Amino acid sequence: MTKPTPTEVDLLIVGAGPTGLFAAYYAGFRELSTAIVDSLPEPGGQVTAMYPEKMIFDVAGFPAVRGRDLVTALVEQTDQWKPNYLLGRKAMTLSEVDGGGFDVGLDGGTVIRAGTVLITAGMGEFTPRPLPAGDGWLGRGVVHFVPAPEVHRGQDIVVVGGGDSAFDWVLSLHPIARSVTLVHRRNKFRAFAATVRQVQELGVPIITDAQVMELRGDSAGLAEVELSVKGESGQETRVLSAQTVVAALGFTADLGPIESWGLEIDRRAIAVDSTGKTARERIYAAGDIAAYPGKVKLIATGFGEAATAVNNIAVALDPEAHLFPGHSSDVS
Repeated sequence: MTKPTPTEVDLLIVGAGPTGLFAAYYAGFRELSTAIVDSLPEPGGQVTAMYPEKMIFDVAGFPAVRGRDLVTALVEQTDQWKPNYLLGRKAMTLSEVDGGGFDVGLDGGTVIRAGTVLITAGMGEFTPRPLPAGDGWLGRGVVHFVPAPEVHRGQDIVVVGGGDSAFDWVLSLHPIARSVTLVHRRNKFRAFAATVRQVQELGVPIITDAQVMELRGDSAGLAEVELSVKGESGQETRVLSAQTVVAALGFTADLGPIESWGLEIDRRAIAVDSTGKTARERIYAAGDIAAYPGKVKLIATGFGEAATAVNNIAVALDPEAHLFPGHSSDVS
């Protein structure tokens, strides 16, 4: 069988979230050819998949920015350099080539020959934790994410969970739903206290010490949710009307094939030095997937790490290149 001819680029970015998109922009600024691969079908990574309508408050220069709008702006910024997007594809294999660089094999048989690789894959591949009582209801009333809140306008909605995502979904859905109820198995929450307080002040019913026992409905969809709630005299049964259950129970994550690439990995993160370089020459990491002492996982942190990594990548590819190319505002 004839092997496919590799697509050749200076830099392959694995992960099309905010950090990866900004890295692609900065690579273009450094005049590097770039390809971006991501297993998700759209750019934006976890922001697009998990909270596109959520307001983000810790991106420099924006008092508040909606997740979807941030991704749109990053794509527009990046596209001026015309990177090669390989979306809905997964980076599988990595092998060194003579003369330096790597062949990265994607699912489906495509091979990318890259002088360097920058991994910006966030937390890696993530899988939502299922709602035990929701077996058979996924896509028929049970959802894990709410990418388009308007779809749920006028519905009775039950949000299950006690973390930030659960409370964020409540805040997003409260203005448009007929009713929203939060259900949590404990009486303490993992969400930020300010967010919990905001939901409480809205008067949203919050049922704690409760488990979802059964979902009921018919061919038309979900109709009601049965709960077992801890009361003063023992467990009590409560039934809520619901056309949608948002199962915000967290998720499991792993690095997938990247774990076999010979990198130093600790707790699903890749160890890097101050330049973003991993244990292997010409492989770098930035964003949530990169680990070093004192790391703070913020989108803003990822932007800085992306610029640092790309500048060092430029020197790795061309030792005569300057580490710092000057400020973009100096370019006419």
